This record gives sequence, C-alpha cells and structure tokens, in this order.
Amino acid sequence: MAASKPVEVPGGGGTGGLSRWQLALVLGTPILLGAGAVYLWGRRAARRGKGASERKTPEGRASPGPGSESGSGQPDGPGHEEMSPLGRAQAAKNKGNKYFKAGKYELAIQCYTEAISLCPPEKNLDLSTFYQNRAAAYEQLQKWTEVAQDCTKAVELNPKYVKALFRRAKAHEKLDNKKECLEDVTAVCILEAFQNQQSMLLADKVLKLLGKEKAKEKYKNREPLMPSPQFIKSYFSSFTDDIISQPLLKGEKSDEDKDKEGEASEVKENSGYLRAKQYMEEENYDKIISESTKEIEAKGRYMAEALLLRATFYLLIGNASAAKPDLDQVISMEDANVKLRANALIKRGSMYMQQQQPMLSTQDFNMAADIDPQNADVYHHRGQLKILLDQIEEAVEDFDECIRLRPNSALAQAQKCFALYRQAYTGSNALTVQAAMKGFEDVIKNFPRCAEGYALYAQALTDQQQFGKADEMYDKCIDLEPDNATTYVHKGLLQLQWKQDLDKGLELISKAIEIDNKCDFAYETMGTIEVQRGNLDKAIEMFNKAINLAKSEMEMAHLYSLCDAAYAQTEVAKKYGLKPPTL
Repeated sequence: MAASKPVEVPGGGGTGGLSRWQLALVLGTPILLGAGAVYLWGRRAARRGKGASERKTPEGRASPGPGSESGSGQPDGPGHEEMSPLGRAQAAKNKGNKYFKAGKYELAIQCYTEAISLCPPEKNLDLSTFYQNRAAAYEQLQKWTEVAQDCTKAVELNPKYVKALFRRAKAHEKLDNKKECLEDVTAVCILEAFQNQQSMLLADKVLKLLGKEKAKEKYKNREPLMPSPQFIKSYFSSFTDDIISQPLLKGEKSDEDKDKEGEASEVKENSGYLRAKQYMEEENYDKIISESTKEIEAKGRYMAEALLLRATFYLLIGNASAAKPDLDQVISMEDANVKLRANALIKRGSMYMQQQQPMLSTQDFNMAADIDPQNADVYHHRGQLKILLDQIEEAVEDFDECIRLRPNSALAQAQKCFALYRQAYTGSNALTVQAAMKGFEDVIKNFPRCAEGYALYAQALTDQQQFGKADEMYDKCIDLEPDNATTYVHKGLLQLQWKQDLDKGLELISKAIEIDNKCDFAYETMGTIEVQRGNLDKAIEMFNKAINLAKSEMEMAHLYSLCDAAYAQTEVAKKYGLKPPTL
C-alpha cells in the first residue's frame, strides 16, 4: 500500500524519546521521520536529561514571579519581637523547612500553618510559597487530598506557579483525577517550554491512560465501519498468495448470464462463498460477511475459504474479537489448503501486533513459515513486523527470502530498501545512507509502476532534506494511484516542512479527505495542524472524526490522546491564559 499511514511501534516511538501525543501539544520545525510526521518544539525537547533534575522542596519563595520582601528567605530582623508580620511568617516557614529536611513532616506542617496565619493577605507570592511548602509536607505523608487543596490555594495566589501546578498534578494522579492531572501538567509543560522530562513523562503517562480507558469503552460499543474501497484494494494488494482475494475461476461463474448493461455474472452453484467472491469483484463489500456466513452455516465445500474471508472482513471493519475464532478455526484445519492456513496465521499475527502482543505475533509468523516455507507473503509480512520491532537485519533477511521466492515483488524490494535506509539513518552512517538511497533509485528504475517505491523513497528524501526531489516522488505516486488519500497527506506535510506553506498543506490534506472521507490519517493530521494554528475546537472536531474511523483499539487510544491533549489546552487557555506559540 503506497504512502501508508505510519504504524505506532509498541513500546517505542522513534521520535527521539517523544510520544506522538506531543503532536497535539508542541510546535516547532516539522520533521518527517520514517513513515510519519512528528512536530518537535525546536527539537530541543528530545534531548534527554535537559531540565530533568528533581524539583527541590520546600523553598524560600514562589517562582516564577518578581522579587518580594522575602527574597532572601531570612527574617527581617534579629529578634522575633521586633519582626514584621511577614518576617514572623518567614521565620515560621524557615523553621518548617528545617523540620522538613529532618523528615519531621507533622512539625513542618504546623510551622507552615503558622506562617500562613501570620502572613499579610496582600503578600500573594509569599503566601503561595507557604501553601506550596505545606503541600510538599503533606505529599511526604501521602495525604493527597490535602496536597491538592494546598496547591490550589498556591495557584490561586500565583497562577503560573510551576511547582504548585506540578505537585497538584501528581496529587490528582494519585487520586485518579486524570482530567485534572492532565490540565495541570499541560500548564506546566507550556510554562517550561517542554524542557522538563518529569512533567513531559507525566503528561505522556496520563494521556496514555486516558486514551486506553476511553478507547476500551468506545471500541467495545462502536458501530462496525467498512473502510473505503481504495483501502480494501490496497490491503489485498499486499498479498500474492491469498486464495480468497483471487478472482473467480473459470467455471465458477457464467459469462452468458451478464445482461446488456454489463453487470457482474451470476455464480453457477448455490454457494455463499462464491457469491461473496462475486461481491468482492463488484466492490459490494457490505454483503461479504453475510454471504460467507451462509457458506459456513451450510458447512459447504468452501467452508475454510469462507471462514478466512469472513475473518478478513471482520479485521477490516475493526472487529478483531469476531475475526479471531474464524482465524483459529482455519489454522486448526489440518486438511485445509496450506496457503489458507498460512494466510490465516499472517493475518492473526498482524492482529496480535496491532494489539501490542509482539511475542504472539512472532509465533504466528514463524509457524506460517514452518508450514508453508515457499510462501513469499509470509516473509514479506514478517519483514514488516521486524521493522516495527526494530530488528532490521532480520527484516532484510525476510525481504531477501521473499524476493528469492518472487523476484518481481516490487513491494518487498521497496521495503527492503527502506529497512536498509532506516538502519543506516539511525546509525548515522553517511556511506550506508548513500548506498540505501542508491537502492531506492534502482527500485524505481526496475519497478516504475510501484507506487510504494516512490512513497518510501520520498520519506527517505525528506529525512535528508531533499525536499524538491521528495515532492517529485510524491507526484509520481499520485500519477500511479490518484485515489490514494494518504499520499496527499504526506505531500501536504512536506509542504509545511519544506516551504512552511500552510495553505498548500491544508489544501492537499483536504483533497485527501475529498478522495476518501474515511481516511482517519487525514483527519488526524488536519487536527494536528489546527492545534498548531491555535484552532483547538476545530482540532478536537478533526480528532473526533478520526476516532470514529479508527481501525483498532490501539489506534483509537492514540487518537484519544491527541484529542485529550488538545482539550486540555483549551482548559489551560481559559484558566491561565497559557498557549504554546502558533503557526
């Protein structure tokens, strides 16, 4: 499938340590990495260790904020009886700090409480410090409600008080108030310009938890949705040894039954499976599951094929729980055609990978190779799995085996080049990068009709900042596959990175939606751009459209993370007037 949507790597990201939720939070130079676009804040946020030092508690004064009388953290005079009210409050705070450092948190709390009662109410910054310090002591005692309450007082007095916001975020996390936690940590991330790994990691954690929770509920109750015909055809084009995707054989249909308008022929025998195959040829995909079910219930001669076909379309509509029993049954049918069983293993293995179960996925692909070692599809798809698992050398070996079995496999040739390129690029080896780029040139020369070759080459060229040539490659893709929406999305992202041409980028992504209004990648990307333009309500609308089109629970969880990140920004903007820079 040309210019395919990027796939999230379980447990990884490939973005210098940043998760994809930051697409909906941070802004900077757009950088196309591998198969997708990631926007980084000046690229600095990816540097691990920067600003990652532990926040100190307690403290002498609030920060940020202009200087106050308590700047030194020392009493105003030599004797308690001569001090001003603020001086006495500072003295109580300093005493509390000593108790805190000694681990005597209850006594520290008493001192901070005294400081709060003594502090003049107009001394907002000092008072906010005392509340924040008391919250720090409550935190040591794991009194999370009290922590949140005191931090709220501190933030009311000093709305941009990073320590109080972050401590309250951690308290909300402990209290399982994920929405409130996310809003606080979003404010912290913006105030710190995404430079502190502690706050970024907490944001990542809570967004993932929220995303998983929402996706689990939504996915369980979602209405099945058939993808676009272009997506379905692209999916089946990735298989060459898939019996169920082959056209009806001669004798299975009767050409004499075509009417004058050239409608599809009638199937000769009364077989639900053969009727389903005919519907496939007509692109009447909504009837395939029901016709396959008729064959299965009748225990017809094509029962194994019908099970695999039904399972495949269950996967395409995102119903993995319904697909798995059918795949299991085909795999266990030892008298079935070995290519059917191998294909079922490939599809179940891919399903496991979507569910972030790489061990089960690997087992299925290995079993497929054992039972059908001459099946090129096994090595092609296992090679893709190995790329996702960052096992590049093994991926190249699988692509080589696929090419040996099927020398004219343009997809395998192109994806092998991409695997070699990724290996060279991540290893920062200029010579091997050059060799990999030469490999792409060979692929498009030998297989000029392979859109995937141009698409992957374009992604590599973008990495190398050869934007003009990358644009030419995307144009070649569009010439070959004018109805492939994802190519328009990638080309649109390229315009943003190359020329900072927002209007052109949006025009191309809008074109993708016009071509395929079920392209979730287009809505996701549009939402990301709208976040960066500051149009948060529009971004949330786009993310919600993508959520409704998501093909797996994992993908849906990721989209909810983006949507929740955007929504958190709207709340932070309302409460504190904080926004990241916009395009």
